[in-house]
Amino acid sequence: MRIASVRTKPSVAATFTMPEMIQLEGAPDFSMLIDGRWVSAEARMEAWSPATGEQLGTVSEGTRSDVGSAVSAAASAWRRWSEASAFDRAAAMERIAETIRSRRDELARVLTLDQGKPLYAESYDEVDELAEYFVMAGEDAKRMEGSMPASVSSTKRVLVYRVSRGVVGVITPWNWPYTMPAELIAPALAAGNAVVWAPAPSTSVCAVALAQCIQESDLPSGIFNMVTGRGPVVGDEIAGHRGVQAVSFIGSIETGNKVAQRAAGKALLLEMGGNGPFIVLDDADLEAAAEASLEAGFLCAGQSCTAGERWLVADQVHDSFVDTIGGIVAERVRLGDPLAQETTLGPLNNEVTATKVDRHVVGALASGASTVTGGGRAEGYPTNLYYQPTVLKDVTAAMEIASNETFGPVIPISSVSDENEALEIIRSSPYGLLTAVWTRDLGRGLRFAEKADAGWVNINESSNYWESHLPFGGRSTSGSGVGRVGGRHTLETFTELKTVVINLG
Repeated sequence: MRIASVRTKPSVAATFTMPEMIQLEGAPDFSMLIDGRWVSAEARMEAWSPATGEQLGTVSEGTRSDVGSAVSAAASAWRRWSEASAFDRAAAMERIAETIRSRRDELARVLTLDQGKPLYAESYDEVDELAEYFVMAGEDAKRMEGSMPASVSSTKRVLVYRVSRGVVGVITPWNWPYTMPAELIAPALAAGNAVVWAPAPSTSVCAVALAQCIQESDLPSGIFNMVTGRGPVVGDEIAGHRGVQAVSFIGSIETGNKVAQRAAGKALLLEMGGNGPFIVLDDADLEAAAEASLEAGFLCAGQSCTAGERWLVADQVHDSFVDTIGGIVAERVRLGDPLAQETTLGPLNNEVTATKVDRHVVGALASGASTVTGGGRAEGYPTNLYYQPTVLKDVTAAMEIASNETFGPVIPISSVSDENEALEIIRSSPYGLLTAVWTRDLGRGLRFAEKADAGWVNINESSNYWESHLPFGGRSTSGSGVGRVGGRHTLETFTELKTVVINLG
């Protein structure tokens, strides 16, 4: 979760090369994984690299019928898998992790080409974290505990323990195409469930690469299935299918609400949008806060639900902070060829996201905001998805960029009179995912954290900092989701309590 230090600006004309592992040469046709077999659909989706503009191949456009086949396979395989010991399932998770580690270079390069992340600054880190998700899930599964509550009868004993739910549907986005699926797939499998996964269409080549690693790790056929395709078709069918017992989703609020409606009555785990307020109080370490803003604003090109989406800076230090962050961004952030070692910022993933960033920035500038650095798309790159690292000041609450997810490499700065005004702004937001606050007074920071309406608060740290074993999710009644991902907390959603009463006679 760190932006790497850099030395020189990369060459725009740097050479892009194709990875070896997934055989991208010649624009191959990628298949779906159903019941342990690679299956192709008649309809195809073209996969294009946001980094190079080259076609990576075509991907199967799955149908509702394909989802039905995957759910049937998962349901048939589930019971035997659930009867395996937690230690046997943990060993399978370790095998997946080992396969991922053995393919580290290839997986990272596929991620850079398919998603756009800088290879050295981000892609390798995501692959390393991907392996850890499977290891962690296996370890957590071995430590799932039950209880033995007292009975009113002296001749009875009561056991309460966790059991798998059955078939878990997983629907995931494109911004973290390895780790976000893993934070759901790994605990679902480790807990004894079978999985049917619908990955995001725009990073389906990454999904195939991850599915290869899972499939080659000797899981029983049907335990893990992947159906690529359009969200309104394959995602919708997974959410509403009667054979699916639990549904997990990561993505936008609008889509998440549709998933929740389709999955009514099932166990739900929804991680949705955020507006990432980044608060700089009047006693903050401005240099440290500006440094952390690089990760908050530019990790994954700002395409993260935990990205800083609005900076609320105390009036007393506003001008100094703007000057500091403007200098740091100009010196440290390097937009360029994502395969180059010095690059810290790659392209946006898709045109829909880029168009929204355009709209937010243009709208803010038209309404009175001003540019500190950047301000638009970059020219001279292989695609039109490269966006300048942008800092705006004089941003007001009436601007769309202040109230919605921009999902791009933009730091919009507003001034506030004090921490109470900052708290009121947070409370007025429809989001409630993550907030960061900067102050030299830790007591003040903790009091602020306890008052902030967010599921997670970082004190003197980037908004994009989290640890994968900790409970992460949105505040209740906000639009940021339902439930918690992270370590054993995800396993608890993907299992349910069973009570057994024994009559000793």
